Amino acid sequence: MTDTTLKTAARPPRRIRIADLAREYGVLVIIVVLLVALTMLSGSFLTPRNLLNILNQSTPLFIISCALTLVIIGGGFDLSTGAIFGVASVSAGWLAVSVDPFFAIVAGPVIGMVLGALNGVIITAFNVHSFLVTLATSLVYRGMAILVTNGKLIPVRIEEFSWLGRQKLDLGGGVAVNVAVIVMLCFMALMMFVLNRTTLGRAVFAVGGNEEAALLSGIRTNLVKIITFAISGAAAGLAGVITVSRLSMAEPQAGTGLEFEAIAAVILGGTSIMGGAGAVWRSMAGVLLMALIGNGFNILNVNPFFKDLTTGVIIVLAVALAAAGNRR
Repeated sequence: MTDTTLKTAARPPRRIRIADLAREYGVLVIIVVLLVALTMLSGSFLTPRNLLNILNQSTPLFIISCALTLVIIGGGFDLSTGAIFGVASVSAGWLAVSVDPFFAIVAGPVIGMVLGALNGVIITAFNVHSFLVTLATSLVYRGMAILVTNGKLIPVRIEEFSWLGRQKLDLGGGVAVNVAVIVMLCFMALMMFVLNRTTLGRAVFAVGGNEEAALLSGIRTNLVKIITFAISGAAAGLAGVITVSRLSMAEPQAGTGLEFEAIAAVILGGTSIMGGAGAVWRSMAGVLLMALIGNGFNILNVNPFFKDLTTGVIIVLAVALAAAGNRR
């Protein structure tokens, strides 16, 4: 066999390479296509004000998706983020009105972290799949949110609390960015650092890739799972506080369906739903893609049904590409 034959045999088929590239960077390509198309269709789309508005409106989803990425890479699944969002929202609202607004801002993420850690403890202690546990706890947490408010809305019109969601920083040239967006970017950077530069991040990949091998190599797999769910809960709590601060209103049903949007964004970004592979920036790209679709359809005044249809088709394609990669 000649050297040329050996090189040809060792070279992966072009079809596989293209599929791999599509799975790795397909979401970025779709985002670029959407940006170009929406810019051509609407002159008001590609403006600093509109782009910053997209980021601001999607801030809670960005934050939750960042943390949920760690859970999914670690082989877990969290369906309780929307309910934790609701509990943290009403708890922060009640504390802001009844105790202290600054204490309420800190308490929201802490409450979320405790509830998320409780998910992790139940999952590891009873060795039950995270899908079932978080589905059950989401019902419990949603009931807790209703108990806190007695089913009523809590108005939170306190300036010391609303600054987190409403205050803006002037960048000059008539452009201002919300404080919440800056908080989101800082949280994203923190999650990227944790996942890519720390021992915990390496352990998360190991647990999601092969839990038994990770356990045999000395990794405390149960502790890693608990930490990832605690981070997910803290992110949901932070997102809840930002939302209440922005709307000046806390409601027990807040965050309903948010967990599915976050999971969809993570999957759209290309993070493997089977665990062991993914990145925070991918999930951010998934959220951005969903936000661009929503914003574009609103600007063009298109029937919202087509927005859901388009998002669903893209998710199915993303899952199909991931499944094809796993088979290979």
